[in-house]
Amino acid sequence: MLLEVRHVTQYHYAQPVRESVMELWMQPQKGGRQRLVSFELDLEPAAQLFSYGDTFGNAVYHFDVPQPHDRLTIVARSAVETQPDLILPEALDAGEWDRLRSDFVRGEAFDFLHDHGYARRTEALQAFMEKHDIADLRRRDPLTALRLLNKTIYDAFDYEPGVTEADSPIDEALEAGRGVCQDFAHIMIAICRSWGVPARYVSGYLFTDREAGDRSDPDATHAWIEVFLPTLRWVGFDPTNNMLTGERHIAVAVGRDYADVPPSRGVYKGDAESQLAVGVSVRRARAALAEPEFMRVARPAFAGVRRRTDGEAYRHDQQQQQQQ
Repeated sequence: MLLEVRHVTQYHYAQPVRESVMELWMQPQKGGRQRLVSFELDLEPAAQLFSYGDTFGNAVYHFDVPQPHDRLTIVARSAVETQPDLILPEALDAGEWDRLRSDFVRGEAFDFLHDHGYARRTEALQAFMEKHDIADLRRRDPLTALRLLNKTIYDAFDYEPGVTEADSPIDEALEAGRGVCQDFAHIMIAICRSWGVPARYVSGYLFTDREAGDRSDPDATHAWIEVFLPTLRWVGFDPTNNMLTGERHIAVAVGRDYADVPPSRGVYKGDAESQLAVGVSVRRARAALAEPEFMRVARPAFAGVRRRTDGEAYRHDQQQQQQQ
């Protein structure tokens, strides 16, 4: 499937700021089960782009806007060819649990075996596991257990944006019984790691199909998880939509949790209120290339808005990028 993605991020400032420095995790991955056909970034104001590969092999772009500006617009355009859905066996042999305990796995996926950041075991998670008899799933082979875990999380939570925030610990979704893909991914990762199954957070996009039962937001970035099984290598699970990842998923970056791979992260110099608007469009590449509505974002009104501290401003900006 050939898919096109447009991801627009606009930072607005109540008055000109002196400088902005940004990092971006927006380029879809190359290789695996997808082929990156094209990728481009447009910046306004214009700035020189630099790039590097981070610890997990993700492409990271960074730039500096050193002159005064009251708006920063980032437009990322991608074309990605994805492969048909992977056909997995119905089950693996019970020896896969032993292979997961091998020194090879511990070395190959060390970063994804331990609690980190938002993906960590808590008392609320332990209570959730006991309530849903999660421990009993381990009596099955790992692949079957993971399929059942994926479905358990899907059935246990309602999908509802706005209940949690980008920096919410998993306890908030666990207590509310509601959340978005970012929450469900962190919860599933924490459980997998408690089983000794390496699990990593995947930031990306989903070509949403409501007829297929997708419940995630089609106009936002998406998140799911990948687990490492020695026999199959990395396998993707999407607990938000109760599916294995397939040709409608576009992987952008992988990390231990969301904090490793936010779509954008940065700072600015200046004593000004900031607001952030984000829009995402994922469509088949043959679709007409109309300018999406979100690219015409009205200039926000700042009058009467309480000025936030630097920490509050960063938290607000990250909330606008919570993965749905």
